[in-house]
Amino acid sequence: MPHHYDNLINGQWTPAARYLANTNPSDVDDVIAEYAMGTADDVQAAVAAAAAAFPAWSHSGIQARHDALLKIGNEILARKAELGDLLAREEGKTLAEAMGEVGRAGQIFQFFAGECLRISGETMPSVRPGIGVEISREPLGVVGMITPWNFPIAIPAWKIAPALAFGNCVVFKPADLVPGSAWALADIIHRSGIPAGVFNLVMGSGRVVGEALVQHPDVAAISFTGSAGVGRSIATACAASGKKVQLEMGGKNPQLVLDDADLAQAVELSAQSCFYSTGQRCTASSRLIVTDQIYPAFVAALRTRMARMRVGDARATDTDIGPVVSQAQLEQDLHYVDIAKAEGAVLASGGARTLCHTGSGKQGFFMQPTLFAESTAEMRINREEVFGPVASVIRVRDYEEALHLANDSEFGLSAGIATSSLKYAHHFKRHSQAGMVMVNLPTAGVDYHVAFGGRKGSSYGPREQGRYAQEFYTTVKTAYTLA
Repeated sequence: MPHHYDNLINGQWTPAARYLANTNPSDVDDVIAEYAMGTADDVQAAVAAAAAAFPAWSHSGIQARHDALLKIGNEILARKAELGDLLAREEGKTLAEAMGEVGRAGQIFQFFAGECLRISGETMPSVRPGIGVEISREPLGVVGMITPWNFPIAIPAWKIAPALAFGNCVVFKPADLVPGSAWALADIIHRSGIPAGVFNLVMGSGRVVGEALVQHPDVAAISFTGSAGVGRSIATACAASGKKVQLEMGGKNPQLVLDDADLAQAVELSAQSCFYSTGQRCTASSRLIVTDQIYPAFVAALRTRMARMRVGDARATDTDIGPVVSQAQLEQDLHYVDIAKAEGAVLASGGARTLCHTGSGKQGFFMQPTLFAESTAEMRINREEVFGPVASVIRVRDYEEALHLANDSEFGLSAGIATSSLKYAHHFKRHSQAGMVMVNLPTAGVDYHVAFGGRKGSSYGPREQGRYAQEFYTTVKTAYTLA
């Protein structure tokens, strides 16, 4: 029988009435384990524990917080191979990408261990003689975290680590498709020496656990990464109750390829941006905006590059692209293929379900990397986030038209340009309506110590990661003292 894994509430592993099987998308017959499905009562207990732990934790010594976060980061890195294998097994990211994600999670905790020692403020004189002014940052209280399935350890890390570093207490709800990585991270945090109640894990559905967390009056803030629709509903609920809110909600990212680009470089960075991680990342480029002269050669070269991509078991060392995360996601991806065909886009490569490249006979959610040519900006394939290994090419006259189409989106997370022109590179960095801009690099891939986030419908609230994280996880206090 599969092993059962419980929720963590007030420092205790807490059994549930119901458990959900966690299945390997590379092999649907492989059940990893069964994980607790929490209830609204579990959220109530977790929030109560976090609220009770907050006064002591928020006033604890910064050295104790530093030591705990450093211990967490060090253990994550020491177990990178093991945790990477688990991540690849449950989410479908290739083993190399999964180990890279685990490494990033460990580095995030190490970075914020240092931030514990760098919490700073300001002192200044008042305009009134004999009065001093102090400006300081204080933790918020209980922070609820709702994370997606596509980065099951890195995204939780970049939310949990700063929350703890700045003295907050946490109730963490991971996506129910990937509870294994979340539980493993929770176990490491639990054994780090932080007091009971400071960190709590409640697994379960968004409709039950997520809703209860957003609506709870003792939760001071919500950090959410997921779909735009759910994000907007969370923002509305948080505004009504006065909660601080931070939302990351995806993208429809453009990759420009100009006539003067290095063709081989442009093809490789586009292939990585579009199809690695099976296209299941919010920073993936799914709109390739290509100027006239390079267009035929680019499409031909990208098709050749795609033909070399091996689709199969995420843990096989020679796999380039793992499976889609679930049957529902696979059906959504294939539905968008049908939509694109119906709207007149030309299928240049892929477009169908496939088998594991190793010929092992494993039944997984494997899909061919898919490319559409001769698409137009008005097509749904270029307006809506597919979240799979599907990209489309839009042909344009020149840079000015390419920039216009790049910005013609309700999203604004990441954008890239392939060019040898410093003029166009600098202009694009300034005029791209995206939170993150890449020049001759894939649109995916942001360092752990810098700000992550977008504009327009992609993000709402303060940035995540790096020193900018303090803007969300702290509040500013101004104090006056009569000398």
